[in-house]
Amino acid sequence: MPEGFHGGAKPTILVVEDEAALLALLRYNLERQGFHVEEATDGQEALIRIAEAKPDLVLLDWMLPAMSGIEVCRQIRRRPATRDLPVIMVTARTEDQDAVRALDTGADDYIAKPFAVEALLARIRALLRRSAAVPAKGSISYHDLAMDQDAHRVTRNGRPLHLGPTEYRLLEFFLSHPRRVFTREQLLDAVWGRDIHVELRTVDVHIRRLRKAINDEGEVDLIRTVRSAGYALDADGG
Repeated sequence: MPEGFHGGAKPTILVVEDEAALLALLRYNLERQGFHVEEATDGQEALIRIAEAKPDLVLLDWMLPAMSGIEVCRQIRRRPATRDLPVIMVTARTEDQDAVRALDTGADDYIAKPFAVEALLARIRALLRRSAAVPAKGSISYHDLAMDQDAHRVTRNGRPLHLGPTEYRLLEFFLSHPRRVFTREQLLDAVWGRDIHVELRTVDVHIRRLRKAINDEGEVDLIRTVRSAGYALDADGG
């Protein structure tokens, strides 16, 4: 079993990659680490496989024939059954705006080619740990937000909110420490963990996604941005 996972079936990773050599390399290394690997070589095949048997994580290449990884990710996020499916985007594009676009589209993480296999494995393990079932904890709330941690459900004014795994953990952390301002570094340590390197801009992208998910038209913006300091869950700051 992969490090940090105990009991039950092997976690399944769907690798969506059209380069045969890279696909074989990824399968070899993932299976050595104890993962079950499924493959797809284009976006349509990936969506069919996900619909047939949802994996635990998708390793998704950006540049795919017919349908790009970006579009595949969009469709994954649109479907209620896969809205919270962890996705790591693999891309040969290294510009900052490309990385931000991947995250804005719904990817939980990204890694640029060429990459070290160990670095990729660390990202996979970290994301699987974050998306694993939350132990029984009860519920927490602030203002008109409520999180049922046992059911892994979030509502605002009774309206169900749809959050990806990273946004869920980010909100869970904020709800546990309302009104307190956290720097990007503190949020990285608390939500992403110290065992993986993530760029600071990743925090900003996920904060934007969290804002969009929890704030409806006419509602108070519950995420307060504190210039040169960080972010807080604060109904009075806006």
